[in-house]
Amino acid sequence: MTIRFALNGVVVEVDVPGSRRLLDVLREDLRLTGTKEGCGEGECGACSVLIDGEIVNSCLVAAGQVDGCRVVTIEGLALPDGKLSPLQRAFVERGAAQCGICTPGRLLAAHALLQENPRPSADDVRVGLAGNLCRCTGYTKIVEAVLACRS
Repeated sequence: MTIRFALNGVVVEVDVPGSRRLLDVLREDLRLTGTKEGCGEGECGACSVLIDGEIVNSCLVAAGQVDGCRVVTIEGLALPDGKLSPLQRAFVERGAAQCGICTPGRLLAAHALLQENPRPSADDVRVGLAGNLCRCTGYTKIVEAVLACRS
């Protein structure tokens, strides 16, 4: 099946079985390895991407479902000149990124939250990122990094 979608602002086509996981298409077929596989069951959020602006677990999405959609991965959060976005910089500067497994999905979830609510409270951030598990940071630095990016 030929699947055509906008990936990080660029239209791509892949010829894969429609039932192949989007996670595998991104990592293996398109060589965008920033999206991580954690649990493979939609429980941890490590594989989170944005599809038409909504945060989703790419391990639970069949590639055929994104035909005609806009998909954003962690690689798509960088600024046009390739530099880190303010949100990415905040994660680095505040120690919110540790081992790196949850970081891409967490950044995309934080980006989606800030798009929807530019001035979230700490509780809003905790709720907005609840689908992204982290075993390294204890969450405090993550919440602080997102709060530092409020507009």
